[in-house]
Amino acid sequence: MAGRIILVTGGARSGKSAFAESLAAETAGKKTYIATAEIVDDEMRRRIEMHRRRRPADWRTVEVPRHLVQALPDILVNTDVVLLDCLTVYVATLLYDLRHEQGDVIERIARSEVQDMLRLMADSGKVVIAVTNEVGSGIVPGDAVSRLYRDVAGMVNQSFAAAADNVYLTVAGIAVEIKGRQVRAGEHL
Repeated sequence: MAGRIILVTGGARSGKSAFAESLAAETAGKKTYIATAEIVDDEMRRRIEMHRRRRPADWRTVEVPRHLVQALPDILVNTDVVLLDCLTVYVATLLYDLRHEQGDVIERIARSEVQDMLRLMADSGKVVIAVTNEVGSGIVPGDAVSRLYRDVAGMVNQSFAAAADNVYLTVAGIAVEIKGRQVRAGEHL
């Protein structure tokens, strides 16, 4: 099986996770679901339970809200298909853990982590499907922390999209391939 990196992005509640799950289900081999969310309140508990109920029983679930780079080697060796859901939740936790650092330090750490993740994923020869939110499509946030989150999430998304073999955008439950069949400036279908 040839390795691939696939990124699924879109707005909140756009159908990203369900689409990514369908891609993983259609791909042959053992599946591992990397969950980055933590149960911090009852509402998050309900969301996590909804995601758990949707996954087939034979998929292995690994909860990795932190230190994903350190966990990836062991995860990748024991699976064929990885579904990572989601990058923006992981970024939020990273920013929270680094909240006492300056923005440029946080950006440097996030950039380093993303490059290490992508290298491990690409070198694994596995199919990796990553889910992320497109958080920069709305208004410019009114406070520095929210702008930093938007900026770091945007950098993570751009890095993953650049490395990905395929990128899908989900809108209102519809997935559209935006990388894999790219149209470049000056080209026509």
